[in-house]
Amino acid sequence: MVERWTKERRLERTRSLLLDAAEEVFAEKGFTAATVDDIARAAGYTKGAIYKHFSMKEELFLAVSDRYWHRYVDHFTEILSAVTEVGEAELDQMARRWRDLSRERGAEHAALGHEFSLYLLRNPDVRERVNRRRLQVAEELGRFVEDNLERIGGSLRIPALTFAHVLIATCDSVVLESELDDLDLYRPVLEMYLSAIKLP
Repeated sequence: MVERWTKERRLERTRSLLLDAAEEVFAEKGFTAATVDDIARAAGYTKGAIYKHFSMKEELFLAVSDRYWHRYVDHFTEILSAVTEVGEAELDQMARRWRDLSRERGAEHAALGHEFSLYLLRNPDVRERVNRRRLQVAEELGRFVEDNLERIGGSLRIPALTFAHVLIATCDSVVLESELDDLDLYRPVLEMYLSAIKLP
């Protein structure tokens, strides 16, 4: 028997395919050069399908960013949930996992965050329109981190929203600096993040 898809499931599937395509096109062309037409073509949908889910390209970019952060935190929650203490070996494992994830994703993805920030600085009218959504992304990330830490008996030493803003502000920079200058900043920055976390 063929499974029937609900309207909500079809919409979620379409949204997911659009986000996959947007992630690829943004990484290939950059935020500014990528067009909604490029993304629609890559996804195999019309431009209208994109606007049914996202009111503007900036909102689509923020949705891609939001999804990335959730995947990113999931990886570290998986590691943290398997350890009873965080010592040298565990820090090395987490740093190695972060480095590997960053290499899989590519420095181009990390550069996108900076490109988008520069775009918003140069376009205050757009910044004003997307500021609320940017704050929502940070709030969602903060809640996500807090909930996952609570699940393993941990907590944050600083407000969740502050922690989320620190992650957003620094993560891509760590990837880019490590790549550009052939440094390994993953471990020291990870220690900085963990200093704001109280583990069981």
